[in-house]
Amino acid sequence: MTLTDELRYQANVNVLGAVFLRFERLQLEWKMHEKGFWKHEHLAPPHFAAPRLKELISKHYLKGRYANGHGKVAWLTSGAPAELFTALGFFPLFPENHGAVCGIRRVAEKLSGYAEDAGYSRDLCSYARTDFGAMLSGETPVGKLPRPDVLVCCTNICQTVLHWYQVVAHHYKVPLILIDTPFLYEQAEPHMVAFVEKQLEAAVEQAERIVGKSLSEPRLREVTARSKEAVELWAQVLARGKHHPAPITAFDEFIHMAPVVEMRGEAFTVEYYATLLAELDDRVAKGIGAVKQEKRRLIWDNLPVWGRVRWLSELLAARGVSLVASTYTNAWGELAALVDPEHPMKSAANVYLHPILNRGTGYKLDVMRTMVRDYDVQGAILHSDRSCKPYSIGQIDQREKLATELGVPALLLEADHNDPRAFSEEQVSTRLSAFLEVIGA
Repeated sequence: MTLTDELRYQANVNVLGAVFLRFERLQLEWKMHEKGFWKHEHLAPPHFAAPRLKELISKHYLKGRYANGHGKVAWLTSGAPAELFTALGFFPLFPENHGAVCGIRRVAEKLSGYAEDAGYSRDLCSYARTDFGAMLSGETPVGKLPRPDVLVCCTNICQTVLHWYQVVAHHYKVPLILIDTPFLYEQAEPHMVAFVEKQLEAAVEQAERIVGKSLSEPRLREVTARSKEAVELWAQVLARGKHHPAPITAFDEFIHMAPVVEMRGEAFTVEYYATLLAELDDRVAKGIGAVKQEKRRLIWDNLPVWGRVRWLSELLAARGVSLVASTYTNAWGELAALVDPEHPMKSAANVYLHPILNRGTGYKLDVMRTMVRDYDVQGAILHSDRSCKPYSIGQIDQREKLATELGVPALLLEADHNDPRAFSEEQVSTRLSAFLEVIGA
């Protein structure tokens, strides 16, 4: 780190950037309070926390743009123990989150094209292809991605991430830290937790050498405590969807989940979710639903279709349908009870063994059964994701079980979370319309 690099970081991030982003947020908040701001026929106005969310995400990527030279950068898979690297002072970047941003901004197809032109198959995960395309071209809708000093891959979401991160590590010529988690067909055995904990300890030792300092136990406990608080608040945000009418939909949650994925352990993340939760409670008290005329309620399984979130939301809302919960957003809240700030390493080993994608298909079915009852839904949409096969395995059987056991019909919707070439609006509209007639919407 040089004095010039540090001055550049402070000036662009904490002075000019912070002032601009705060001004932009205040402008948006002022606009949202103007009379006649929102005229949508079927959807309630956006949550007033939305401008604050935009500020948080924008500042995160602004920090990333100037991170090299200010500190060390770690690229992590979404299931990696971010708390350890945050506590060590790394700037954490999640390529999957960046991929989602690219999907929302409608540039994922272009970036995937760069990867495919370089020889990568279209059968690969569209997040990976988006990441490869950004890596090869240097293009990104967030300005600039920082060069990683280390890659951290945890196999608790899929095996694709291992090969994906091997490619990136080779490209940047940086070390790759692997945390291999045994798949849980049933319950985690003590030896499994111990196995993962030893890997976390080895990961910390390697990360300490890269960052040039030792991990502070008090700092790790502090970060873990904040992470736990953020995850608990997120779980409460999701639970507000149980109210009639639901003050928030899963489509909203797909966007609001960004901080709990990428910025866990930060005080501002806790503050953000506390603000959002207070707003939802106010809407519940006033009877304000996210869908103005809520008549039917659905749950969603798998990743969202990032480039069509708004389109799908409006299509359902026009029929009085509220998407009140999803297995995807739930995955970031359901493990809060396992987080123990007093024993952060063992706690992390336990937590990162238990993501939904590291467990059998029967577990996901149980999650959906619980959601059907708790959220009082009349149907389910199971997104059969072309390039996230681990999440899509078992959906045909799960659809049948929901119908025969609970009398809840489920639509198997074929698409892709980040590649618009696997999505046909006409076909999806036709199939959804037929399904909605089945549930009386």
